[in-house]
Amino acid sequence: MIDAYYQQLSTASPYLVYFVLLTVPFIENIFPPFPSDVIIVVCGALIAKGTIAFIPAVLIASFGSEMGFIFLYYLGTKTDKKIIRAGKLKFISRGALQTAENWFIKYGYSIILFNRFVSGVRSVISFFAGMSELPVKRTVILSLCSALLYHLVIISLGYFFGSNIHRVDYILSVYGNIVLLILASIVVFIVGRMYIKKMTGGNSTKK
Repeated sequence: MIDAYYQQLSTASPYLVYFVLLTVPFIENIFPPFPSDVIIVVCGALIAKGTIAFIPAVLIASFGSEMGFIFLYYLGTKTDKKIIRAGKLKFISRGALQTAENWFIKYGYSIILFNRFVSGVRSVISFFAGMSELPVKRTVILSLCSALLYHLVIISLGYFFGSNIHRVDYILSVYGNIVLLILASIVVFIVGRMYIKKMTGGNSTKK
């Protein structure tokens, strides 16, 4: 897949490549299955070819990502106030909202700072950041730092591997699997601890 993207973009104009760098991270925030990382790596490889420049590529991709983050953050603030607290969304309960708020109060800014590196749940983080009503200024600054750092790394990978970007595709695949495994382990741990706490509390109440 990554080779096909490379073949398509290698013949494109620099303006089109920059446009792709702007729109792809934004779309990926809204539709998480979108393969933005792979496409951005390809754009990084085009830097080595001389199609585009390194610094503009990092800045444009980060800006697109940040716009997607802000959009979902804003949507989260509106969803929190107008829909969830009114009980109109059945798949997000008020209890889940309270849990998310407590989570962000405890770990909020660290999560925002590293949100871009957590593949698969980036959009969830930005959405719940809005619902938890984290301060806009600090949230935007930290999410922008996350986007800049992440795209600096991933575009550099594409640049240094050049035409051998299929190796980066493998690296990204392994990285994504590791992240998913870690997240699944955390979820299992939290759910297990809540279940044990509930059972223990129930037994102590009966006594």
